[in-house]
Amino acid sequence: MSIYSEQEAKAILDKVIALSKADECTATLGGSIDGNIRYARNAVSTSGIVTDTQLGVQVAFGKRVGVATINEFDDASLAKVVARAEELARLAPENPEFMPAIDKQDYKATKTYSEKTAAITPEFRAQVAADSIGPCKADKLVAAGFLADSQGFSAIANSKGNFGYQKTTNVDFTCTVRTEDGTGSGWVARNVADVERFDAKSEIKVAIDKAKRSRDAKALEPGKYTVIMEPAATAGLVSFMMFGFDARQADEGRSFLSKKGGGNKIGEQVYDPRVTIYADPTEAGAEVLPWDNDGMARSRMPIISKGKVENLRYSRYWAKNKEKPATAMPGNLIMVGGDKSTMDLVKSTRKGILVTRTWYIRMVDPQTVLLTGLTRDGTFYVENGEVKYPIKNFRFNESPVIMLNNIEEIGKPVRVGDDESPFVMMIPPMKIRDFTFTSLSDAV
Repeated sequence: MSIYSEQEAKAILDKVIALSKADECTATLGGSIDGNIRYARNAVSTSGIVTDTQLGVQVAFGKRVGVATINEFDDASLAKVVARAEELARLAPENPEFMPAIDKQDYKATKTYSEKTAAITPEFRAQVAADSIGPCKADKLVAAGFLADSQGFSAIANSKGNFGYQKTTNVDFTCTVRTEDGTGSGWVARNVADVERFDAKSEIKVAIDKAKRSRDAKALEPGKYTVIMEPAATAGLVSFMMFGFDARQADEGRSFLSKKGGGNKIGEQVYDPRVTIYADPTEAGAEVLPWDNDGMARSRMPIISKGKVENLRYSRYWAKNKEKPATAMPGNLIMVGGDKSTMDLVKSTRKGILVTRTWYIRMVDPQTVLLTGLTRDGTFYVENGEVKYPIKNFRFNESPVIMLNNIEEIGKPVRVGDDESPFVMMIPPMKIRDFTFTSLSDAV
């Protein structure tokens, strides 16, 4: 069994807590049923279902900590995993930054579960592949994509009486469409918790259109351009930037939010006044678990308000060190925008570049959040409000801090999935001036 009810999960966790003779014990239990289908060259290549359930036990004797995991849940196995964690704790050196188990938390349930997503069948997955491949074959295009769906649960408990349980679902879809000669490429991706918000027949049209229009791309000289960034193009840059919103990094001089001479930039105007970003586990369409990996209860947290840094994340250790309230690690990031679509931003652009997607993003300088990466799967030249022709991809060197100071327009936020980001994100399309492209890329 991979999905336990709240009562079943609590019974296991209560047994674990009772078995421990350590000073304190924290246990986590999680399970999932993950389905997938993969296709390439207009044919399904793999499909399957993976089930798993894992129990993690952390104990402490004073400041000595031990952790052990297991995926068997009979009484003998539970006793074994607790004994192993305690054995490791006795052997471990003292942790100078040890923090005791959290006190009992008040978790407010969030809408992270959809019955219809949990009911996805192999036939449904096959139909998504067919809905992607069929139109591509008809247009003499080549589709390669992946659909992954999951249902799961998370439960947490400790010897101080804390307990939480919640079920989750997720659907992640991505498809790349290429022309037969390989000169054109289009891409689409969708990430939702509720499968009712996903329609493969509609989504594939986006990738098909971009593949057709991106044939025979022309070369433009690298330089600074006005860019219209689709939400997926911006998400990776913003996600990298958010790792700098850690109070300890800033206070220790390791972040772009560090102040010369010590301290951080809370309260300072760092971005364009139109930039507002917050985290909220209850945000409609972007709901996440009401606790973080430490079990701390999440709540709405303003991060950037009208361009000013409002909050940094204080871990429990650093909060104690600085005599500040501790804050949970956000599970989502919501950027406030307007009502305009990507194409509305195109229509108001005299000259610029439309960027579908950025990828292979890497950090160059943490002190300025200078990032490098490439455009991909549909990059177009815009003139007088119209998409004129496809252009070859660029490598960029840009800081999202600078980018969010060069905003011309902000559109309507949409949910974006990013494999390299720990956040569920609601990000708008944006028109940015003076975005720096450093060289051309021959990849499509």
